[in-house]
This record gives sequence, structure tokens and C-alpha cells, in this order.
Amino acid sequence: MRSLIRIAGRRMTRPVAAPVGYGRSFISTVTTAAPQLPPMLPRTGKMTLPTKARGIPAPGMRAYSASAEAKASQPEAVNLGAMLPMDRIRNIGIIAHVDHGKTTLVDCLLKQSGALSGSTAMQETRVMDSNALEKERGITILSKVTSLAYKDHRINIVDTPGHADFGGEVERILSMVDSVVLVVDATEGPMAQTKFVLTKALARGLNPLVVLNKVDRPASRPDEVDSELLELFMALEASDTQTGYEIIYASAKEGWCTKDLEEAARLTEATKTGGATKGGSMEPLLDAIIQSAPAPKGQREGAPFSMLVTQLEANPYLGKCALGRISSGIVRVGDKVRVLEPGTGVVREEGKVTKLFLRSGVQQVEMAQAGAGDVVSISGVPTVGVNATVAAIDVAEPLAFVPVDPPTISVTFSVNDSPLAGREGSQLTSGMIRTRLQREAETNVALQIVDDGKSEALEVRGRGELQLSVLIETMRREGFELSVTPPRVLFRRDPNDRKAILEPFEEITIDVDHDCSGIVIEKLTKRKGEMKSFSDVADKARMVFHIPTRGLLGYMSEFKNDTHGSGVINHAFLRFDAYAGALEKTRKSGMISMVLGTATSYALNMIESRGQLFVRNGDDVYPGMIVGEISKDGNDLEVNPAKAKQLTNIRAAGKDEAIRLVPVKPWTLEEAIAYINPDEAIEVTPTKVRLRKQILDANKRKQLSRKRVSDIDDFLD
Repeated sequence: MRSLIRIAGRRMTRPVAAPVGYGRSFISTVTTAAPQLPPMLPRTGKMTLPTKARGIPAPGMRAYSASAEAKASQPEAVNLGAMLPMDRIRNIGIIAHVDHGKTTLVDCLLKQSGALSGSTAMQETRVMDSNALEKERGITILSKVTSLAYKDHRINIVDTPGHADFGGEVERILSMVDSVVLVVDATEGPMAQTKFVLTKALARGLNPLVVLNKVDRPASRPDEVDSELLELFMALEASDTQTGYEIIYASAKEGWCTKDLEEAARLTEATKTGGATKGGSMEPLLDAIIQSAPAPKGQREGAPFSMLVTQLEANPYLGKCALGRISSGIVRVGDKVRVLEPGTGVVREEGKVTKLFLRSGVQQVEMAQAGAGDVVSISGVPTVGVNATVAAIDVAEPLAFVPVDPPTISVTFSVNDSPLAGREGSQLTSGMIRTRLQREAETNVALQIVDDGKSEALEVRGRGELQLSVLIETMRREGFELSVTPPRVLFRRDPNDRKAILEPFEEITIDVDHDCSGIVIEKLTKRKGEMKSFSDVADKARMVFHIPTRGLLGYMSEFKNDTHGSGVINHAFLRFDAYAGALEKTRKSGMISMVLGTATSYALNMIESRGQLFVRNGDDVYPGMIVGEISKDGNDLEVNPAKAKQLTNIRAAGKDEAIRLVPVKPWTLEEAIAYINPDEAIEVTPTKVRLRKQILDANKRKQLSRKRVSDIDDFLD
């Protein structure tokens, strides 16, 4: 293990190669003189540009330096639109667990480097999260690439999602970068997704640069997190070079970082007292990127142009644009290129490069030419797809690509066939739904669309409930009406024993208050979960479970209630393992409407005593719609929520009592997906989310209930 040595109040550790015969477990520390950090420019929140460039968002941006001597010895500006030598280019990926501060860190780098000068984005937060759903949910869904200039270098940065459901985005971008910055919360430490993204980076031979973010929090524990990280590196069988990572202590929210833990404490104290963080900036991180990240490799002169497409972008003026890293050669605007199918090398299209550009901050910077090592976007090849190769006319072999991990769950999309269909949406037919899903699969490599061509329904396979709910939410905002079945786990046959069945397992990390740990352990055990570790982290109990993916479906809402909203649960795909057996029923039966009409308070008042209602007075209902949940176990109960009070001319002896119904909370997509049973579905319209039976007719439901089919045989992949 790495020991912590303090010399003159500074923490200095550096792993070295182990002697022959001791293995990687032998790690010693070498003490060195503490590095003297250069004086830094005061962080004013606004980068000062040269006089001739002030106020003009041109591609040539000032590369800010750490000292006056550095200013005099280096050029004043780096022209981002020019083709720089390969030794002045750095391609870096930002990877981390969800909510550990990746996007905030990228924002800080862009603002301090001047990449956002002259734009309204300078006053915004999370500039890279440009999607409407990303801003609403506060998460990163799609990977994004940007560039900044620093000390005559161009640093291409890729911001990635942190949620496990969007892990395919992380796997996809690793082919574009030469190194990664692993951001870890200094309080939480390495989590489930930290292990996942680090595994992918180490497998590609990348040497991570570690940033311990949020060290200014009172509960931060950087030394302990450093030890946990080292254990994680060793558990993943990292090489000696990869294990010798450099650590940067940072507070991306406050805009500073440092290599010295004592300096981090001083900056934290200055922030608390409200004073200016003198000398605090993100320059130590940028310096570390230039020093530790290798320059891209490849041949420019004398080699044909080739580029692996990693992402597609939609431009309102240029159409479809292909984003990727150039592997070899040089490409210029006007060059003729061809698109090669991934794997087969079949020529899909031949065209001409009409535009060549990169993105700096929120602006596009046009380029006349680009060479090997550059990460650029190309327009002029409208049929290009992800993992395709864009190359010169004389190239016949496509570039190799790394396939992403397979999906673990699936849902079925079909047309909305309820009696209320067509009242709100504009995209109603199966052909429209099929076209939209196929277009989504072109850009999202983690999604798979299964179309048998025999029915109007399409099976969509993905990584998790959140990924699928984001797709459904995006479609409903575009005017689609559709019916969605509950998520189903994709089983497999064991290749060594065709009679054995495998199912996906996930590793979940849970942080809860100690008084809530008992109920969490009890419920996860009933869902076939196996606890691997239990430890104390700050004032929370941390538990790690291995559990079938089936066991997590529908558990998130229960977890929120059991922990009173204070618990945190994170999960990541682990492996395919032997089928764990049937799960206990965790949800009660429902109240099913038997009439078409409008719900009345008179009827709802009578059936409310049977359980919890899902509809309010005035809501439209139809036969087969789920209007509530019964409070007792048993079969589904058919009710009439549209019954009205009969009015007569006979005077009643007493007055009618005022009807007071319990308020009903509207369904969110995630809650609905987690709640419904296998024989139910979700009706999604631009404004409504309704629960219903897949078969609306009550008599047909009774007939089919006698012919139960095993969920394994029905959904075996």
C-alpha cells in the first residue's frame, strides 16, 4: 500500500517500480522536495484579451500563462483554426461517477482560458449541457467535445456522462483521446461508475490523471480517498505506470486547483472567509495535462486521410456532420472522400468535404485543413454513421472500432391504441415511430432496435431505465404518442451449457443513514441481492451489493421512501451470471376502470377507501386503464370511476357532505416504468402519462391469464 509521508507540512507520495520478484503489490514512496508553484494570476472571473482581439470572438485565443516570464517567452495567441504540430495537441477525456463535478470542471477550464469570452455563456453554468433534458435533470446525457488554447497548445476535451445507463458514451469516446482525467469526489470516493469508466480506460492502456474534486467541503477526506483509489487501481490490475498517477486537489465550483494539499486548505479557508482566492486558478491542472498526457500519434505527410466517426451532429445549415479523430493524413476543404461501412469496408457513399471545423466553448471555429491527431467535424457526407470510416478515395480498408458492452434490458414501443389516442400528438403511426427509433440508433451505439417486420411493435434494448426514459421523454416532446411495455431483462444461454441460463448482474453502492440500513438490506435480500461489504463513510453507512438486474427494476421508488429521500444509490453493470431464481411479488394489484368517461368526485370518493387513487376528478378514463392500487393483496379490482350521482326531485332529509379526496401526484416516466407489471403498459402522450393493461378487454385478459408463459422463455436473447 502507498504510505502517506508528510515533510514540512506537505504530503508527498510517488509510487515507484517494484523490485524484481516482489510484484506490483510492493510499492514504496520516494520523498522529494516540494515543488514550488509559480505565482498565478488572480482569478477575476473574466479573461483579459489582447487589445487587438478584445471583444472579438476570433479563433485565435490568448493562451494564458502562469507568470510574467512565461508571457514574454511564449506567443500571445494560439490560432485554434490552424493545423498545429502534433506535439502541441492534447486529446483528453473527462471521466467520473455521476455528480462528481466533470461538467463543472470543464466549465471552469473554458471560462478561465477565455474560450467563452464575448458570449453569453460566460455567465451560465454547465455550458456543455446544452440539451434541454440535461439542463432540467442536471445530468450529462451525451458526450461533447470542445477545445481551448493554453501555452501555445490546443487541448481537445471530451466531457462524458457519469450515469451508468449512458456508459456507452464513455466507451465510444475513449478511441478519440490519448489520456483521461479521472474526477473523484473527495468525500464520496470511488463509486460504482468510477470503477466502470476506469476499467475501460485502463483496458485501452491510458494513463489517468486523478483530480480529487470538492476538497473544500468540510467532510472531504482526500487521504482516505487516495488510498481507496490506489486499492481500486491495484484490484483492476493496473500497470506500474498507470498506478503512478498524479493527484490534483481541486474545487471546480470555486475555480481553483493545486498539487499541494496544504495549499488546498489555504484556498478553502480563503473561500470560506469570503476573500478572493489569491493565486487560485486551474493552471496546475492544465500544466499537468500538457506534461503527462502524450501527444497524439500518427503520420500526416505521405499517408492517406482516414478518420473513425465517433459521433454525429445535426447542423441546421450543413445537415449531418461527422465528428471524429483523424488517424492519418491531412484533409482539406474540397477534398473528395468516401464513407466505408464498419467491419465490411463496403463503400456507402462518395462525396466532398464542404466544411471542416472544431468547437471552442459554444462557438464553431472553421478550419481550412486538419491532420492526424486533430478532433474535428466534417460535413459533406450525409449518409455517414457512427463507427464508419471517412477516408480518401484510394482507401479501401475501414478503421477498427471497439464494440460497446451489450444492452441488459428491453422495452417494446408500439402505437397508442387506447380510446383516447390521437387527441394530443401529431406523430401517431407505426411508420413514424419506426423512423424515429432507427434515427436514434444511428447516433446512440448503446441502443439496439429489433424489428421483426411482422408487427407494428419494435423492441428497443438499452442499458437501464433512465436511458430508455430519456428516449421516451424526448419523443413525447416531439409530438409522439406511443404505448410502452415494462422493461424486461435480456437472458442468455450459457455457451458452455445450452441448458443453463445467464442473466445480467449489477454492482450497486448505497450510502444511507445507519437507522435505514436494516430495511435496505432486508428488501435487497428478498430481491436476490448479496451484500459484499459494509463500511462507514463520514456519517453514512456504505453497502455494496451484487444483485440481478431484475431485482433493481421498480426498486428506486421504494428506496426513496425507505430512506426518506436521504439515501444515495448507484449501480453499474457487473457481468452475466447464473439465473438467480424467481423473485417475490413486490407490488399489490390495481384498480381497473371498466367504463369510458370522465372521473367524478362522487365515484372516486366511494372507491378511495379501497386503496390509493391515480386519477383526479375530471380526468378521462377508459376500460382497461389503471386508476389506482388496492391496499390488500389479491386480484385486480374492476371499478367505475365515472359513476355520477343520480339527481331526483325528492328532497333529502340531510345535507350532502363535502367530498375531500387525497391529492394525487402525477406520474413521471421513471416512476411509471418502475411501477407497472409485465401485463401492463404505459400510454405516453405529449402531456399525459397513463397506466393501462396491455389488453384492454376484460374478458380477453381472463382468458389469457390461464395461459401463463415463463418470462425466461419469452425474453431469452
